[in-house]
Amino acid sequence: MALTRSLAGITLAAGILALAPLATATAAQAAAAPKPWGPYYATGSKAKVSGSLTAAAKDDPSLPAPYVKVAGSVTSLTHKASTCGWALFRVSYFDAANKPHLAYRNYRTCSYGAKKAFAFTVKNVGEVELKTCSEAKAAKPSLNCQYAGTWKTLYAYYK
Repeated sequence: MALTRSLAGITLAAGILALAPLATATAAQAAAAPKPWGPYYATGSKAKVSGSLTAAAKDDPSLPAPYVKVAGSVTSLTHKASTCGWALFRVSYFDAANKPHLAYRNYRTCSYGAKKAFAFTVKNVGEVELKTCSEAKAAKPSLNCQYAGTWKTLYAYYK
């Protein structure tokens, strides 16, 4: 009887150890699955931005993500051709010396209801933030659009 219990215990432990790599692989794949975000609207609901974010799985939560992929679309919800919807992204990343940097990406559309698709990938990412604006047509977003209001955090490596 004692021998049977011992064999059952050994069999159970072997089964758990055999399944552990599968559970780890499944968790890593789940972390790399795209997570939807949005929709986020500009003041007065004059522009809309939504999409998905995929962060690479990582072993150490205190380190930045090896890469982050962001994809989505921005839509202008105003009927004026002179007004555009903007999606502004602020990405903090780390260089080889582990020094932080900021990168900005801007996407705009000026046609009512038309979606402007975007996608980008950044390596060694610490944080990805989004801001949605609606303002007059220009080559780049205004300082008011960039600095007034709050940025929405889409990804932070420490969360």
